[in-house]
Amino acid sequence: MSTFGIGMNAEAIDSGELKGKMYHIACKAWFTASCSLKPLSFKFEGDDGQIQTVSGITVRHSENKNYSGIPSKEYVCEAVIGGIRHEFKLVFYMEACKWVMILPNKA
Repeated sequence: MSTFGIGMNAEAIDSGELKGKMYHIACKAWFTASCSLKPLSFKFEGDDGQIQTVSGITVRHSENKNYSGIPSKEYVCEAVIGGIRHEFKLVFYMEACKWVMILPNKA
């Protein structure tokens, strides 16, 4: 324990709420030999009802998060979706073993 409690409970800091349009996705991921998780491609149902496949994902960085106390892994990514390059987040909820894509709200 440190003076004034600095550094205590640093692992359980809540990251707030996800902002943007959420899509539930089916994700193909790879677990490396060092047990790191890397998303490779995913499928989701677009607003038009069509199933879209996204591959060629570039992961800019990843971070462990807690959203409303739920442990998750967040990936800031970019890929071509519908012919347009998008920046988005992929979030893996570890306990539920579920993936979501978050597209930023349009300004």
